[in-house]
Amino acid sequence: MILLWESYPCDDHGAMRKPRRKSEDEAMSIEIRGGQVLKGEVTIGTAKNAVLPILAASLLSEGGTVVKSVPKLTDVLGMYELMRGLGARIEERENDAHIDARDLPSCEASYEWVQRMRASVLIMGPLLARLGKVRISLPGGCAIGTRPIDLHLKGFAAMGASIASGSGFVEASAAKLRGGTVYLDTPSVGATENIMMAAVLADGVTRIENSAKEPEIVDLACFLNEMGARVRGAGDSTVLIEGVTALHSAEYRPIPDRIEAGTMMILAAATGGNVLLRNVRADHLRAVIAKLTEAGARVSEYPTGIRVRGGRLSGIDIKTLAYPGFPTDLQAPMMAMLCHGRGTSVVNETIFENRFMHVAELRRMGAQIHLDDRIAVIEGVKTLSGAHVIATDLRAGAALVVAAAMAEGTSLIDGVRHIDRGYERLEDKLRGVGCAIRRTGEGEAASRPMTG
Repeated sequence: MILLWESYPCDDHGAMRKPRRKSEDEAMSIEIRGGQVLKGEVTIGTAKNAVLPILAASLLSEGGTVVKSVPKLTDVLGMYELMRGLGARIEERENDAHIDARDLPSCEASYEWVQRMRASVLIMGPLLARLGKVRISLPGGCAIGTRPIDLHLKGFAAMGASIASGSGFVEASAAKLRGGTVYLDTPSVGATENIMMAAVLADGVTRIENSAKEPEIVDLACFLNEMGARVRGAGDSTVLIEGVTALHSAEYRPIPDRIEAGTMMILAAATGGNVLLRNVRADHLRAVIAKLTEAGARVSEYPTGIRVRGGRLSGIDIKTLAYPGFPTDLQAPMMAMLCHGRGTSVVNETIFENRFMHVAELRRMGAQIHLDDRIAVIEGVKTLSGAHVIATDLRAGAALVVAAAMAEGTSLIDGVRHIDRGYERLEDKLRGVGCAIRRTGEGEAASRPMTG
């Protein structure tokens, strides 16, 4: 692998950042010339956070499954490789994934992919249900907090599984899972999904109390039921799963990505634009619509989409909460928008303990943000300035794209690999609505002109 030297400008305290080596994969950056008013139409892709558990759930089927309109994201490609390592055969036909998991010779997930991608933990439930055993290294792939998997393991144990851990691995085993009652101390999305998948082949009925209510939970339940599972109550605080003996083939199209949609809505409002979003579910975005409207944007709903018009934006208060509250995944992009709003805004992050990593980079662009533990106080400024900044995680990258689109001058965003985990063809979509954006670095993408 080619290694390149990288030198960064001073940090927000004036100290020179220490140069480091970076791989060729990391050499890409996104360059944005700010100040363009975004106008036009954009089509939202399929939800990454729905696709990943659905791909994992396909391991439960004794026949072939087809998942439609799968986005080409690095996390999705990582899940493919992880599943192939277990013995699943996956064929990509245009945007559809054809999966044959009838023969699974391995119950141990590849260390390489588990460390890269936290969603890999979602294979635990399916493998435990199908094979009676699963061994997986402790997951990585995220810098926003500890995100332990103790609730996942608690659920497996309640269904009769034995849990063992050591040397960075965790193992669950059970000759046959049996139905049980699981109370989740917090409504964890991943734990709800994993326990639900494990329970579909268990003997008897499993009851998940204080379950997560996100649309992606409902989507997973719909997919499982298409394969012959019996899941009721998904989207409510209690989910009931009646075990069946086997699951069969299915074809399924997951829901649109509400986080991508929310990001595009924020971009339209932040730039004073007028953008129509297609392939979007307004009922999944009620909290986002409410807060954008409160800030001064105009949001119109249509049978085929949502239109967002920017205006003179004012400061608002936001508190991230489990669905149907304001999503933590849109906290960073919304904070970036509020940096240019009139007055004071307060953002209270209640979900993850380390999700303000974008603040230092926004400050480099002129934002006035004061932090006190999990609360950020933002004083709106008249203008942000283009700067060389670094995306430290997926949603921080989205925040920097929003800030760069609003800023005066040109910004260069490093850490594009994080953005590629969750936004498919971001530059193409933004160029289509007038953003002056291009990818720079090694390869053909660097030669694409900026438009707008």
